[in-house]
Amino acid sequence: MSIPEKENSVSGTKKKVGFAQAQKKISSFCAYQERCQMEVRNRLEEWGLVPADADTIISKLLEQDFLNEQRFADSFVRGKFGLKKWGKVRIRQELKMRELPNSLIQEALDAIDGADYQETLRFLADRKWKLTREPDVYKKKAKVTRFLVFRGFEPDLIRQEIESLANERDI
Repeated sequence: MSIPEKENSVSGTKKKVGFAQAQKKISSFCAYQERCQMEVRNRLEEWGLVPADADTIISKLLEQDFLNEQRFADSFVRGKFGLKKWGKVRIRQELKMRELPNSLIQEALDAIDGADYQETLRFLADRKWKLTREPDVYKKKAKVTRFLVFRGFEPDLIRQEIESLANERDI
């Protein structure tokens, strides 16, 4: 099979799943890990369900508490902050991309302990500062700042931490 034929054959095929089978499979999908409505809706669309059937299934999942966006937001924040060491800015962006309401996002972010947040920022900044091999202090500050901004920390907190590190190192 030539490359163009292969591309055409793959792009046009969707897994067709019946309503009952989709309901069973999506229940397992939600039971395995916390999900948001957008992820569930996308999965149902991949399986070829019409939007009306997808809405019916989602409403049943909400009734049975398989799907709970507050629980999802709390779990997401704990995981991304605790394991991946992301800052609040990046976590907020990711949750907005999953179409969660701002009130749920803010409530989940408020659960992050301020001391833990500052300690995590301090740890990441210190580690990156030590690993950055740059003789020019301004370039070194810029590299560490870019790293922390990418991680999703607030610019004013980053600035304070970088200045604190620079002063400690007597540069």
